[in-house]
Amino acid sequence: MSSVPAKPAAGKPDRIDFAGSPRPTLGVEWEFALIDAKTRDLSNEAAAVIADVGENPRIHKELLRNTIEVVTGVCDTVDEAMADLRTTLGSAREIVHDRGMELFCAGTHPFASWSAQKLTDGQRYAELINRTQWWGRQMLIWGVHVHVGVSSAHKVMPIISSLLNQYPHLLALSASSPFWAGEDTGYASNRAMMFQQLPTAGLPFQFEKWRQFERFVHDQKTTGIIDHINEIRWDIRPSPHLGTVEVRVFDGVSNLRELSALVALTHCLVVDLDRRLDAGEQLPVMPPWHVQENKWRAARYGLDAIIILDADSNERLVTEDLDDLLTRLQPVAESLHCADELAAVADIPRRGASYQRQHKVADDNGGDLRAVVDSLVGELDV
Repeated sequence: MSSVPAKPAAGKPDRIDFAGSPRPTLGVEWEFALIDAKTRDLSNEAAAVIADVGENPRIHKELLRNTIEVVTGVCDTVDEAMADLRTTLGSAREIVHDRGMELFCAGTHPFASWSAQKLTDGQRYAELINRTQWWGRQMLIWGVHVHVGVSSAHKVMPIISSLLNQYPHLLALSASSPFWAGEDTGYASNRAMMFQQLPTAGLPFQFEKWRQFERFVHDQKTTGIIDHINEIRWDIRPSPHLGTVEVRVFDGVSNLRELSALVALTHCLVVDLDRRLDAGEQLPVMPPWHVQENKWRAARYGLDAIIILDADSNERLVTEDLDDLLTRLQPVAESLHCADELAAVADIPRRGASYQRQHKVADDNGGDLRAVVDSLVGELDV
């Protein structure tokens, strides 16, 4: 018989205060794997790296000992966020190099074995693995999270539900996990498919009101599914204590140029929806079954995905729709001082997304996946 956590008292849901942001601030969380400089395999030395770094609130530990996370403070512009990351990465990279390692970021490592990875010490991590077992131990994945400040709770759920219309664009652009344990998965983003196996991960429910979200959290706690709101690991979720919408769609991103473009796109999308709410507009949404299908298509086909556009089941190639989306968001980008960064989004399909570049490197090197790791490590130009 399985162990069931103690339940809080049932009854009226507690209020969840949303801090609210007086302006559309930005925050970025960027996960990195530690790579042995010689073998190109993963290295479980994050604890040593973090100890060498010392007290630095910009560098965090994660579930596995092969991972560190670099975060920004509260920023107002994409340029400010990238400068913040660049400063932290400079010091962290030096320590990593001194220990015979490299920093690597993609959705998955091309050939590492999940069974060789070690868990970071901590009750929260141990409880996660105890509950999720094989699937939890499989979470050999890395991503990028972007926070955008929103002024009040009543806007949060409409923004999240409408932002799901652009889910396939965000995933296809960032897809960087075609390989898993030495095999070509046939997916542009195998990470997206892996992560949703955790019980509170995946697509968010499309609530209309904040009170519905409060009821959901209450039910999750009452039934012992979560103890803390942070254990809701949706691809797009509220972050009430920060006053943000947190976009967690992205695979790991290997370089600052692409990261700045994707952060700019996220900033513009959320702010555009926020402003449309202020103007009294009812934001467009799609049925959950279309949203779910779009996620799968983007994960499977990446930039070649034909996506569903609306509740009327109209379809279009994602890159064609992206061109129109970037044009529509240009005035928003100018107001947020990220017009150049938003324009750089269009360079990703022209250059090839990470999953496409990884395939090319593998093909050019007779299938040698160490060469793929080399190429990804080399893309991080701080």
